[in-house]
Amino acid sequence: MKRVLSIWLITLVLTLAFLVWQKMSGPTYPKRGSVDVGTGEIALELLRTHSINGDLPVTVQVAPVDAPDPGVRGTVIWRRFPTGEDWQRLPLRYERGQLRAELPRQPMAGKLEYSIELEHGGNTARFPPDEAAVARYKGDVPALILVLHVTAMILGMLFSTGAGLDALTGGAAAQKFLARTTFVCLFVGGCVLGPVVQKYAFDAYWTGWPLGEDFTDNKLAVGAIVWAIAVWATRNARAGHPAGRFWVVLAMLVILVIYSIPHSIHGSTYDYATGEHIQALVAPVGRLWYSCCV
Repeated sequence: MKRVLSIWLITLVLTLAFLVWQKMSGPTYPKRGSVDVGTGEIALELLRTHSINGDLPVTVQVAPVDAPDPGVRGTVIWRRFPTGEDWQRLPLRYERGQLRAELPRQPMAGKLEYSIELEHGGNTARFPPDEAAVARYKGDVPALILVLHVTAMILGMLFSTGAGLDALTGGAAAQKFLARTTFVCLFVGGCVLGPVVQKYAFDAYWTGWPLGEDFTDNKLAVGAIVWAIAVWATRNARAGHPAGRFWVVLAMLVILVIYSIPHSIHGSTYDYATGEHIQALVAPVGRLWYSCCV
């Protein structure tokens, strides 16, 4: 009993750790930081994903709501991504302690790169200081579909880790059940609901191999295939007969590697030159691609 409790405690901790990593490491997680233009530290948060049904809000809290205007002024510097267009400058307006502006909505998978420049008393600071943040626009996914997709993927990670650790520590009785449960969760969450989510968000069911190079689609396909093999390998597993243990451990390691890759890397990007969807990694790669192809 102690072994089982220890396995599932470690499984829970690993699953939560990888989920937090997935959320915070991906290119859709808000870009956060702070600058100082002589009025104290000003925290900034730049959104990197937004709905196609509205303009992207840009908000900077420079003072409490009821405090006097501190005199901080700012500008949003932006352009469509990935393009070589001239940068546009949009002044931020002051409203009750905040500097605010809205960047124009874009088509599905359309992207804007932008940064904020603040000024006060001759002091100027830009955020991000080195490379502009890139925001991608997506269609709205029905809440029920999104919840089912995310839940299935979390359970897939949970059961995958539990199955692998159980196999590593000599378990056998639960191998067949855990392998099948993992595969069902990953297949339903990633291979059935995943394409539905992507269709709502980016108007394409599948952008992985052989149709494209979307990392998210490709890594989920690999994970499902490896666990399908593990299910077959454990078909004769029973107490005292740990059939397929190697494949269960291997499948767990594959899933851990997959979940260590930030979500939405190399995902759908609208090509403003052709009107087609492409896959782009990050801002510098996208700029290089554009300069070579246009």
